[in-house]
Amino acid sequence: MTLKDGRQGMTLKVKSIGDSELKQRLMTMGLIPGTKVTVLRSAPFGDPIAIGIRSYHLAMRRDDAEMVEVEQVG
Repeated sequence: MTLKDGRQGMTLKVKSIGDSELKQRLMTMGLIPGTKVTVLRSAPFGDPIAIGIRSYHLAMRRDDAEMVEVEQVG
C-alpha cells in the first residue's frame, strides 16, 4: 500500500520511500521508516493530500505520495 491509497482518518506507518529526486527531501521533512502519519484530507479533486506527521501538517502531491510505501496501523 502507498500513501496515495490512504483515506481520510487513516493512521499509517512509513515502511520505505522509493528512489527519486525527492527521497532526501521527504526524509528531511520527517517521512522516515517507522514514522506514523495520519491522512487528514484531500483537495476537492484529490490532489494534493494533507497528512499529519509528528507535530505538523504536510501537503503532498499524489504522485509524490505514491512513492511512499506504508502499512495501516490499528
